[in-house]
Order: sequence, then C-alpha cells, then structure tokens
Amino acid sequence: MSKIRTRLFQSWFRLSRPMTLGVRAAVENEAGHVFLVRHTYMSGWFMPGGGIERGEPALDALHRELVEEAGVKLVTEPRLVSVYSNHHNFPNDHVLLYRVPWGSWEPVKATSRGEIAETAWVNPAAPPDGITRGTRLRLEELYGGLPVSPYWAPRT
Repeated sequence: MSKIRTRLFQSWFRLSRPMTLGVRAAVENEAGHVFLVRHTYMSGWFMPGGGIERGEPALDALHRELVEEAGVKLVTEPRLVSVYSNHHNFPNDHVLLYRVPWGSWEPVKATSRGEIAETAWVNPAAPPDGITRGTRLRLEELYGGLPVSPYWAPRT
C-alpha cells in the first residue's frame, strides 16, 4: 500500500511541478548523533526534509520541514553541504542537503500529523537497518570521509 501512495504522490508532483526540488538535513545532537525519520508512506530511514513548495525559498522549506518532521527549530542558518541529482528515483529531481550542528537548533513540538512512523538519534558510523541508500551515502560523506557525489543515490 505504501508503494501505491508513494507513486500517486510522485505522479501528483510530476503533474504540478515538472522539476522537483527538496531539502534534507543532517541534524546533530550533543553526542554527535544524527536525527533520522521513518515515514508512514515509504520504507526506510531518512534524514528529515521534504519538498520545496512552489514559490518557497529552500531555507523556508527546511525550517518548515524540520519543525514538522523532527521538532527542530533552527536558531542559526545551516550550512549547505551540496546539491544532489536524484533523477534515477524521480526524473528531474534535486535534493539540497544541509548540516545542522548541535547548538544551531532548539527542540519544539513536531507538527506532522500521521506522516512520521518513527524517529531516532543514530550514530552516523553505525546507521540502523533499513536506512536508505542515499541517506547512508550522505552519512558516509559527512562523517566517514567519502567524497561528495553529485548523485543522491546512484544506481549500482
């Protein structure tokens, strides 16, 4: 059922926006762990984030998505890590990844209703089973020395 919802959601996006752009964030806590979410409508662990709405600046989308999904309110501007092509998952899609270090955010009540199935603070060197390939690669780039790729999750 989640695959059908995902495909319908992607089809609606494709019709309403010929090019899609999204944001994700590596939100870090004091212990150096990274916040991950599991959605109700697709499988796998992801960094929090989502689509940028028509006419919405990327940073506004990031602020909105972090409050919705993670209960994180930015108090300083995050650092843009890179822009990734995500074409193999969804044609003409791009993802902007930001790094949100400890001290640059404060906890608030998450506002998402029914979108998030589970959340976790994880050691980036030991991610959980079920982490998506793109998320795992980003953790390896940020914390493991892997060179930054132009692709979110290249085909293998």
